Amino acid sequence: MSSANAVDQLARRLGERLSPDRVHRPGDQAHTDASTLWNGAVTTQPALVVRPRTGTEVAASVTAAQEFGVGLSVRGGGHDWAGRSLREGGLTIDLGAMREVRVEGDTAVAGGGSLAGDVVAAAAPAGANVATGTAGLVGMAGLTLGGGYGLLLGTAGLAADNLLGAEVALPDGRLVSTADDPGLLWALRGGGGNFGVVTSMRIRLHPDRGLVGGMVIFPWDEAAKVLAGYAELTASGRDGLTLLVEMTFVPGIGSCLLAVPVWSGEPEHADAAIADVHRLGTALNTTVGPTTQQDLLAQFDQAVPTGMHWDIRTRTIAELTPEIIDLLTGFAEARPGPGAGIGLRQFHGAATRVGADDTAFGLRTPHVVVEISAGRGPDDEAGPYRTWVEDVRSALEPHALPGGYPNFLLPEQTDQVAHAYGAHAARLLAAKQTYDPQGVFTATPLPY
Repeated sequence: MSSANAVDQLARRLGERLSPDRVHRPGDQAHTDASTLWNGAVTTQPALVVRPRTGTEVAASVTAAQEFGVGLSVRGGGHDWAGRSLREGGLTIDLGAMREVRVEGDTAVAGGGSLAGDVVAAAAPAGANVATGTAGLVGMAGLTLGGGYGLLLGTAGLAADNLLGAEVALPDGRLVSTADDPGLLWALRGGGGNFGVVTSMRIRLHPDRGLVGGMVIFPWDEAAKVLAGYAELTASGRDGLTLLVEMTFVPGIGSCLLAVPVWSGEPEHADAAIADVHRLGTALNTTVGPTTQQDLLAQFDQAVPTGMHWDIRTRTIAELTPEIIDLLTGFAEARPGPGAGIGLRQFHGAATRVGADDTAFGLRTPHVVVEISAGRGPDDEAGPYRTWVEDVRSALEPHALPGGYPNFLLPEQTDQVAHAYGAHAARLLAAKQTYDPQGVFTATPLPY
């Protein structure tokens, strides 16, 4: 934690370099807003929050924090469950005033504070879709820098695969473009926010050929059958169908399987692909039909509102075997509360055809990410939820591939962090030494 004197000096310096009305202390509404994250369990309180509006102001904030020895963090969308966007007693650079998005042909240029929904909304009038995650309220930079599994992954790849360039404020105060530094772009495409502050991004857009998607609810007593069918369907090799499955609890229904199919391939094949999904089991309810990317993201935002308390773990498996199905359904039945669930995220299609060394992302072979999430109310006892997510993670270890999805890993999970970037660990650490040798930025954990 920084000394009060250093914080006071930093506040004055930031007021001189930016404007006093964009420097916020505890008690200010802007400070409260910036310190309120999607995960309500995070109670970290920065000593100062600054809201820059330009890349130059971001760079000035970075150098000022170092001048007075105050640790810093960067807040984009505030959706990182682990709370890494806040620094206790430090300076948080809140990019919330940098959300402008403009479309230029088949690309979008997005401010560093843009949400995924901002980029999607800007692209829609141009007849284009965007490789994002599953929610619209997530910061576009954060999800992209760590990878970005999403609903269009089979045809558009990861969000990181679609990062074409960036402007970055480095720890030494330089504001640089990756157009002049392809090595930095490589590191940003999957290596996390560990090298500087991304103040703007150039993102590839994809023609909207007409999406078909939504939700299908299957009864829990058909879980084994539906998951076995999911394993077969996702192994069929159809790029156009990206299929997510959640072992969850739905009010009015109870425990169930929630499937989220999205067809983004050739329109004439959509009906057959969606019919295959419906045949996985006895659908209790379905909302699948012609849709838009904005509507798909909105349904996730509504399903997981801000303020719940979360613990999340992740494992990666090569395929969903009968043994793993039995393990996961057993743990799902033993969930500590209705907010606890297990999700399956498919990696296939276009994402597997990116060159293994073209980005810092570690695993390019087909796989499934198992997302173990335990959401609880503010008054619920945390212990059972935390024990449950860790028990599921540990039980999957003998069946899992090395590593895991960096955006969901914690530094103390050293066994997974060591392999999270595949063969790129040494190159990433070299990039860290080049761009941030003093370790000013700590986002997704690196394999030190």
